[in-house]
Amino acid sequence: MSRLKNPQSEESFPETINRELLIAEVYTWAHRIGVAERLREIHIRPMKRKWASISTRGRLTLNTELYTQPADFRREVIVHELLHLKLNSGHHGKLFRRLLQSYLRKYR
Repeated sequence: MSRLKNPQSEESFPETINRELLIAEVYTWAHRIGVAERLREIHIRPMKRKWASISTRGRLTLNTELYTQPADFRREVIVHELLHLKLNSGHHGKLFRRLLQSYLRKYR
């Protein structure tokens, strides 16, 4: 996922979480989206230009900065990456955008 604008402002404060909670959040979303069996690895490391990325083989890499981002923003990053796995595509077409909006709206 390309580097998004930092969601923090005066009105939204970071919600700090740890590694275990971030991984649990990913698996919860993977089950909801139906890609848990395709998610092979989760790595969390510093990333300079991205919040996250996912390979076609199911390797999800998350930026350590997500530990301190608001829950809504983390959710968007996680769902975004897992949808690439669901659709077997790196594209962000109409179907991708609609699914992303649908999942985010449904679980708010």
